[in-house]
Amino acid sequence: MTKIKREDIQIITRHSNWSKKGIDDVLKKEIYHDKESWHKFLKLLFISLGISFTTAGIIFFFAYNWIDLHKFIKIGLIELLIISLILTVAFAKIRIEIKNILLTSSSVLVGVLFAVFGQIYQTGANAYDFFLGWTIFITIWVLISNFAPLWLLFITLINTTFILYSQQVAHDWSEVFIFTSLFNINLLLLIIFKIIKEVNKKVRVPLWFSNIIALATISFSTIGIIIGIFEDNETSFVVLVSITLIIYVIGIIYGLKSKNSFYLSIVSFSTIIIISSLLIKSSSDPATYFFLCLFIIGSVTFVIKKLIDLQKKWIN
Repeated sequence: MTKIKREDIQIITRHSNWSKKGIDDVLKKEIYHDKESWHKFLKLLFISLGISFTTAGIIFFFAYNWIDLHKFIKIGLIELLIISLILTVAFAKIRIEIKNILLTSSSVLVGVLFAVFGQIYQTGANAYDFFLGWTIFITIWVLISNFAPLWLLFITLINTTFILYSQQVAHDWSEVFIFTSLFNINLLLLIIFKIIKEVNKKVRVPLWFSNIIALATISFSTIGIIIGIFEDNETSFVVLVSITLIIYVIGIIYGLKSKNSFYLSIVSFSTIIIISSLLIKSSSDPATYFFLCLFIIGSVTFVIKKLIDLQKKWIN
């Protein structure tokens, strides 16, 4: 039996003589979180905040006392913290959620270790080398943990490494090519996580996690197309527009099929931004800007109204 939702109770209430006591009992049992759930949530929240503030405190400790610390103390303290956290994760009998949080903190400290090492010995490496090493050395932890925040850190490092590599090494890459590549990388990751979620129901892929990746993917495609509009057209721009068109159509179909307004909204607003850029490119006449203002107001209002109507239709 499908779990009853708040909207179902509201509909039943409007068309029946269900007593207030009965409604309250069902809400408390099926909808509202009980004391145990709130206790679990607050416990994980405070543990996450505590570990996050501790990690930030370690970073600021090194920043403030940098000159006064010996180089072996600097590296030794961070390595000791990483080893302690990993041993705790491996052998301590604690909940898996806490272990994943500690593993995420260890992954952040790996980046701190690389940064401290580079500052002490002045290796002269490019910034992308730092992020590439950071990405490689936490890969196993990311794969083992199956923890969404750690995956988000990993994907952020991948994007940062690619962007820095394009700026510091691949000077002949155009901006359109860079954003086309970033769009394809994040799109591939999004598709992989969607497939994994459908194939293996045991693997947890939170909605917020997939939405962030989808938003990053749409953002890269939008920025790349805008740059291509105002620069000379090239092969990368044609490829980006072609793939974006296909993905946007698939995104709309998927949003309607899965009743997910998020995909409909990001595709719609991205399209509005792209069309607005085309209007600006077409003419610099003041009338064009006036029409552009009307277009943005009208299109945004239309999209919001349609999304609200769809949401109401899906709920009822």
